[in-house]
Amino acid sequence: MEFEKESPKIYRFPQSKYIDALRWIPSPSSAFDRFISLALHDPDTDSSSLEIHSLTNQNPTLHLESSWTSSSRISSLKISQTPSKTLIAASSFDGSLNLLLTNPLNVVIESENSISDKDFHVGPISGIDLNGGGSECVTVGEDGRVNLVNVGESGLGYKRVFDSHGLVSYAAVKWASPYEFATGGLGFSLQWWDQRKPGGAVSQLKGDWAHRSKYGIVHSIDIHPSRKHVCVAGGSSGTIFAWDLRWQQQPILLSGVDAQVWGVNSPSESEVWEVQYDSYMQSQNVSNTSSTRVLPVMMCSEDGILASIEQGGKQVEVLGETSSINSFDIDLQNPSDVVCSLEWESVVFVSRQ
Repeated sequence: MEFEKESPKIYRFPQSKYIDALRWIPSPSSAFDRFISLALHDPDTDSSSLEIHSLTNQNPTLHLESSWTSSSRISSLKISQTPSKTLIAASSFDGSLNLLLTNPLNVVIESENSISDKDFHVGPISGIDLNGGGSECVTVGEDGRVNLVNVGESGLGYKRVFDSHGLVSYAAVKWASPYEFATGGLGFSLQWWDQRKPGGAVSQLKGDWAHRSKYGIVHSIDIHPSRKHVCVAGGSSGTIFAWDLRWQQQPILLSGVDAQVWGVNSPSESEVWEVQYDSYMQSQNVSNTSSTRVLPVMMCSEDGILASIEQGGKQVEVLGETSSINSFDIDLQNPSDVVCSLEWESVVFVSRQ
């Protein structure tokens, strides 16, 4: 096992509200500023909002550029960027989905569309994802519903992909291709869906591979665009694992539950709130990126760990905090740069160069 500690540049921006999620907003037109979207909740007034801030590249500081008030607390936040538009999708605890269109030049919110149909979801929407072009959004909920939302010029429409009627609860979802996506939920289970084969999931990984699987939950999923057959997931008890569709029965454990049995160590023993493939670490280890290995993954956790993990045991701790890191995002245009949120305290910008 290899354990390393990075010494990145760290900048903290205190916030007066609870931070539920944050995401980079790509802005190819701006050479001087970058933009971040924040999902915020004010417990004193029980109000929720989405704010867009610019992050200056020189002597980094945050500046509020635009804001939008949500009808309910935001449960999931995703961004899709095309040359002509930036689309922000925000789901909420009241079961509604909001899609905000921003000006690609100054990233100011220009219009919004929403779905709040009572038949859409019952209770919180726990996970959403936008496809690459922003034309479709897939949503999943604790109610066991999987919906596909069409984003058109005339508004939003949706169709029900699946409804377990509460027998299965979904917590995370991620597109793999224009037709395929993966979901995850209770019991460290994963499901693979193909719109060309309706009626239910076409493949699934059952959670009986882990002794404590019935208590575990998958909180986050990521799929690398060049390896859509490999899905990585993060969840309870510090668990991070990969599911390769070519060998479906057995996951590849990177961290967490029963780790010692599998011969790996874990940077965290608490909830892993988010996982993403770490393209910066991948670029630093080009020689180890064979098609049979899981690419490096970044995670954040309830016990305040932001770290990168590689198959085989190498772990690089990027940040260690006393409070939960509940969300992070890697800048795809500058993969060495990461933003993360300390729930009650601040936004943290980390530069690994």
